[in-house]
Amino acid sequence: MRRPVRRFAADVAALLFVAFTLTAASAVADSGARDWPAQGPAPVSITVEARPLAAFRRGDPTEVMFGSLRFRGGLLLTSSFKHFGGLSSLRIDADGAGFLSVSDKGHWIAGRFVYRNGGLAGVRDVVAAPILGSDGRPITARGWYDSESLARAGATVYVGLERVHRILKFDFNDGGLASPGRSIPVPPALRALPPNKGIEALVAVPEGQPLGGALVAISERGFDANGHIQGFLIGGPSPGAFAIRRTAYYDISDATLLPDGGLLLLERKFSLRGGIGVRIRRLALAELAPGAVVDGPTLFEADLGDEIDNFEGIDAHRTEDGETVITLVSDDNFSFLQRTLVMQFTLLEP
Repeated sequence: MRRPVRRFAADVAALLFVAFTLTAASAVADSGARDWPAQGPAPVSITVEARPLAAFRRGDPTEVMFGSLRFRGGLLLTSSFKHFGGLSSLRIDADGAGFLSVSDKGHWIAGRFVYRNGGLAGVRDVVAAPILGSDGRPITARGWYDSESLARAGATVYVGLERVHRILKFDFNDGGLASPGRSIPVPPALRALPPNKGIEALVAVPEGQPLGGALVAISERGFDANGHIQGFLIGGPSPGAFAIRRTAYYDISDATLLPDGGLLLLERKFSLRGGIGVRIRRLALAELAPGAVVDGPTLFEADLGDEIDNFEGIDAHRTEDGETVITLVSDDNFSFLQRTLVMQFTLLEP
């Protein structure tokens, strides 16, 4: 009978650790957000060290199956560059190498993954730059923090700002990472989301898919009157609000599209009731519609017995062999107590 007690004690200790880390990280983010010069500099090359991780299940490299995902490999990323960290979303090029991410301190991180024998081996050509507003200054200069979500449609890039409930649109043909971002119109209900529970996931739906041309915006934990998580269809053929059924105390942290029209939701939880965990759910993009409440099967779930951290980014790409690869990245909250992890899995199609 002592095993459940030990497990509860471990969960409580872990929750206290997370609470301490997030509180400390928030202070760090606010105090360091104005370090860029007022007129944002050009992107700078930075050195990022990558240590390969051979196992996802702690202490058991032979365990590779996790729900519908097969572990391919991972990286632990570190850098002495003070603005590296806090990675809150991820978009990967079709070749699986080039990547773009945003940090919750208001800057871009971009580079290329290096592969060896089909697995992650490192990163190269990493650059960083402040995210700029329409005035050409870093967005943090006007007190805009928590750049938490990222979507890309060709050279058009969108960044969601959680605290101020804004979405910025960038034309990367106009300067790449030095492009200015301009606010786009968003629904009043999005602007009314609670502080720190705003937009956490953005997906740009390509033409030819259901809802082609729409921007899907999903809140972290902005509940509707029935306790469902609020989402929004911005633009496209049928703009409006929808909801995602919340289960098992999970909150939304990111989303991405699959080539077949599936929408993958990355979710996380940390609470006394629910414990600590990470989950991926699959929704049908075609089911998103104004007034709809959607749900879908769980493809993957992990807990403290696995190499998890604060996973906040997900993307998918296809290999030359036709495999669908899912990549996760974690937000270390600029805390020495947390890690920047990149984990890759093969999605085994049902």
